[in-house]
Amino acid sequence: MNKKDIAQFRRQFKKDNQSLKISSIFNVYIMKESSDIYHHQSTHFEMLDHDQQELFLNNFKKLLGGNLDEKLFELKFKRDAENSSQLILHQGLLAQDLEDWKERMLQMVGKMLADRLYEKDIVISFIRGEYRKKSQRQNDESEESDSGPVYSNPFILCSINNTQEPKKELLFDYAEKEFKYNFVLDPVINLHAPLGGFLFPCFTDNASDVNHILYAAGKVHEPDHDFIEHVLNGEETMTAKDDKIVFEEIIKNVTGDSLNTSTLSNVYEEIHRMMEENEEEEHPKLDAKDVERVLKVSGLEDVSTEKVEAAFHNVIDDNKYEIKASSIVPKYTSKSIKINTKIANISISPQDLKYVKQVNLNNKRYLMIEVDEDTVIEGFTMIPEAFGEKVEK
Repeated sequence: MNKKDIAQFRRQFKKDNQSLKISSIFNVYIMKESSDIYHHQSTHFEMLDHDQQELFLNNFKKLLGGNLDEKLFELKFKRDAENSSQLILHQGLLAQDLEDWKERMLQMVGKMLADRLYEKDIVISFIRGEYRKKSQRQNDESEESDSGPVYSNPFILCSINNTQEPKKELLFDYAEKEFKYNFVLDPVINLHAPLGGFLFPCFTDNASDVNHILYAAGKVHEPDHDFIEHVLNGEETMTAKDDKIVFEEIIKNVTGDSLNTSTLSNVYEEIHRMMEENEEEEHPKLDAKDVERVLKVSGLEDVSTEKVEAAFHNVIDDNKYEIKASSIVPKYTSKSIKINTKIANISISPQDLKYVKQVNLNNKRYLMIEVDEDTVIEGFTMIPEAFGEKVEK
């Protein structure tokens, strides 16, 4: 799934939507101290009152929010995994009987609770539904049109949520004219910040892809690797942040940990150009040969195939590893690069990095930023200086 697929699917979580029909919801309440199932309940989603439906729909939208490789991760299932989640979920997807569907979901709950204790009581919610998607891109006005073929994709979505202790409150009783202490024993299910979850299967080119599952982490750049491996049986994944660190360490290995801003700007520019040229490709990637070419095009000398492959081996122990280009330069036109000094912290976009230089003057280091307009600080226009000396009026 690419970000457009996810965004389009996420937008369908609204009431009375003909493009997405949720048939049933299965909630399982887990006790924190024992990881025992305290209660579970299956209900037709349409039997919930409108306010409950709204709460759950917003929860599912929250779950699927965020960027790929940062909070959302498309995972490939491992082959020959014991007690395979792929098989369990596929059987649940095909289940005609409600009890059969519930049994498969309880199998998944069992995998989630194996050798794990949660800090609070949790509620695991499963829904199964049907996502109807038109074959062609349509605008909002034509979305309801019946023309053109429609692809029907059944799915299972799981959302894991914390519970919260109810608040102790002081109330004023108007009738009795007295203050009263109010305390509700029932825990509150926090549907506003899901701990994680998943969508099965993924959707690719209007078709279901049962070999992949979309995992949603609770926090950005913090996937639960144990959940991915043992619960979902997914292959190991890297966050965009991890990918960027790997790239930076490889460059340091090749260049000796030093790089001027002009060269670094050229590196970002070349990778951005590569992304634009391969815009139709979902995830343009750089292998060792691509990194070597980027460095040479960017003006670095003494770069060889042997050096780059050795750097890949030293950093990630795999000279065949491919780095996603979007992880290296995620936001080319926004101020995504941070320059930190003791004096000041500066944010700048990769495309403007070429205007920044570190220079030496009178045995002192300076950070120089080329600008094409007067610099204004706190309402005062700065007087230009030439090589450290004030310009005479």
